[in-house]
Amino acid sequence: MGKIGFDAEKYLTEQAKYIRERIKDGDGRLYLEFGGKLVQDKHAMRVLPGFDENAKIKLLHKMKDQTEIIICIYAGDIISSKTRQDFGITYDLEVMRLIDAFRSYELEINSVVVTRYEDAPSVNMFINKLERRGIRTYKHYYTKGYPTDVDTIVSDEGYGANPYIEVTKPLIVVTGPGGGSGKLATSLSQVYHEYRRGTKARYAKFETFPIWNLPLKHPVNIAYEAATADLKDVNMIDPFHLEAYGETAVNYNRDIDAFPVLKRILDKITGDELVYQSPTDMGVNRAGFGIIDDEVCREAAIQEIIRRYLLAEVAYKKGKTDASVLERVKLLMEEVGATIYDRKVVKPAEEYEEKKREELGNDNIIAAAIELPDGRIVTGRSSEGMVAPAAMILNAIKSLAGINDSIPILSYQVLDNLRKVNVDFLGDSSALNCEEVVMALSMTTMTNPTAELAIRQLHNLRGCRAHCTAIISDRDEQILQSLGIDITCDPEFSSSNLYSK
Repeated sequence: MGKIGFDAEKYLTEQAKYIRERIKDGDGRLYLEFGGKLVQDKHAMRVLPGFDENAKIKLLHKMKDQTEIIICIYAGDIISSKTRQDFGITYDLEVMRLIDAFRSYELEINSVVVTRYEDAPSVNMFINKLERRGIRTYKHYYTKGYPTDVDTIVSDEGYGANPYIEVTKPLIVVTGPGGGSGKLATSLSQVYHEYRRGTKARYAKFETFPIWNLPLKHPVNIAYEAATADLKDVNMIDPFHLEAYGETAVNYNRDIDAFPVLKRILDKITGDELVYQSPTDMGVNRAGFGIIDDEVCREAAIQEIIRRYLLAEVAYKKGKTDASVLERVKLLMEEVGATIYDRKVVKPAEEYEEKKREELGNDNIIAAAIELPDGRIVTGRSSEGMVAPAAMILNAIKSLAGINDSIPILSYQVLDNLRKVNVDFLGDSSALNCEEVVMALSMTTMTNPTAELAIRQLHNLRGCRAHCTAIISDRDEQILQSLGIDITCDPEFSSSNLYSK
């Protein structure tokens, strides 16, 4: 842990230079579709150690005078309450979080576009919320004729049926909370309207993964396939790029499949032969040039593939995904020659659980293990007092602070009071969750200096990998994510209850 494989500053400089060149290289404003995560790109941070998770928004901050942002969200994702996995929030809430994040970097939010609009209560409520907070919203409908009837697509019945989004800056960033948000259609609709109004405009794409100038079977690119298994993305050699330039470049199936139609659409809109000869040409990503240690990135990507498989197992157990997704990620893990036990915290957690069950004669024990920054593995187990991840956190920060295991750092009175509130007033379990244990520790610092030493170590858990032998609660997962702990679980429920708070 702690090895760097990616130079964030080199990447930021190279990427900013390349985008500015693309803005200047041609007539009219540039509509730049941003794929992936524009803010807190934790996937990139995990597979490219040293990558700044906010590199892309920092890049735009440098160009804030030239930039305004359009955020797209697919109406169906609002209706289905689709969730962003790494934050555990729905896509509509993610849009609001993105707006706050962009504003904190002094970026201008132009508007929010609800794509493939449906007249549904949840969709209209979302629009009302934004408009009443002063955020302009637009409704775009399904594009008539898409994807084969280009004459209809590029007409008043197709893109022309959408309202034009009034923009003023030379760089228009089109982003969204996740894949399938309608970013491409919104960008092309805008280019169509620009030409119709007598002005020129261009389209380009910023997609961090797959990295076009890495080998097709590089673990970093395979990790992208694992991350998008639910979208059925498959990395491929870009045949258009190979034919045009005789050079190998990696892209993914959706962009490659869409390119012939996209080229025809843009040719018809502009009236000129499109300067792009391949989907790779459309991209502006320079992430591959930031890699400074390939082996470090390879190993990090393999760990991400294992992580994605463990997450897929839990999602399948919860009924959130189907067997094909799980099988797809399993095949990718096998392709890089890995098993779940190559994640160093899995076996210690399972062995500690087995040991404690035998010692205590209790088959309901759940265990958790975490790998500290120095490589040490620390474990914790469930009890009547607290859940396994909470015990793991306490043991980890005690270890980091050099506090003897026998020395208590929590006030028994505080713990008892919290348990009584849970049981007597809230009708909840007596076992405290991660949030409650951290709060109890915070309260104990007022009377116990040792607790103060321990709580100061919480920030050192950021970036640590952990594993639990049972599925943890949504609330515990959120707290662990807030602490920066990368947690995975065995696909086992902690109890046979079908409902729990």
